[in-house]
Amino acid sequence: MKKTGLVANYVIALLVILAINFILPRLMPGDPLQAIYGNEAILAMTPQLQEELIRRFALDRSLFEQMVSYLGSLCRGDLGYSYFYNAPVAGVILGFLPWTMLLTGLALVLSTLLGLFLGIESGYRRGRLLDKVLLGGNMLLSGLPDFFVGILLLLFFGVFLSLAPLAGAVEPYAGHSGLALALDVLRHLALPLAALVIARMTGAYLLTRNTMVATLGSAYILTARAKGCTDSSIRYRHAGRNSLLPVITAAGMQFANLVTGTLFIEIVFSYPGMGSLLYKSLLARDYPLLEGILLLVALIVLLVNLLVDLLYPKLDPRVNYAH
Repeated sequence: MKKTGLVANYVIALLVILAINFILPRLMPGDPLQAIYGNEAILAMTPQLQEELIRRFALDRSLFEQMVSYLGSLCRGDLGYSYFYNAPVAGVILGFLPWTMLLTGLALVLSTLLGLFLGIESGYRRGRLLDKVLLGGNMLLSGLPDFFVGILLLLFFGVFLSLAPLAGAVEPYAGHSGLALALDVLRHLALPLAALVIARMTGAYLLTRNTMVATLGSAYILTARAKGCTDSSIRYRHAGRNSLLPVITAAGMQFANLVTGTLFIEIVFSYPGMGSLLYKSLLARDYPLLEGILLLVALIVLLVNLLVDLLYPKLDPRVNYAH
């Protein structure tokens, strides 16, 4: 029943997002097609294309029929038509989405694991030299935005040392395949990924360290010491495992911020992901493409938060009895 209620909350949130995405262009003054595509695009369109778009969006019908047509189009994967790319929005997005998923997924996993590991080690050695160095370094990094870290890495490793490519996801016209292609992708991925991991691991580190400091004084930790458990067992199996739940919670809550940071990082490194696509759609005022990107990002954030909520009981069975 609890899982059913949890899923129902996310379904309601999804319906609200879809309703806002549908209603906003139609609440704007003037012709809905003009609100969706903008004045410049309408002026450049042929009458035949305008008629096709009016038919596709059902703009010549009632609001209810438009809503039904809109939901039906979404169910078929039809997010609209990109005027700038002269192609369906879904097809355009699918060409850029895998790069963003690769970058965001790796950044989320690596920043969480690195923050968790450093937080456990730092909290276990509270007050010692390693703890002071890690705490001071992470406090400094926590004030730096993703794109600023990215610019610093790009200037140092890309411009001054020439150790990393300045843009793109693969070497153009290189014709790589197999292992060579994978290495080329990793080479282009290194700096954007490093920027995100460095900027995002601080939250997981600070939360893990604070949890470790509070946990080490608990009765079950004293019992484990009295039983003769090794330091590594106490550090990771007992105290470290207790730090997992708040860190996973924070990772899920910060995913939306990570996605936003990824979009800016992609612009800095000219990485061919959703951030670059979003920037191009803004410059071209391609509103259907912009709307499709924002809708897809919202859906991904909802899905990740749902998965995190469903993962809680696996990490800590006590969550099942919280209510």
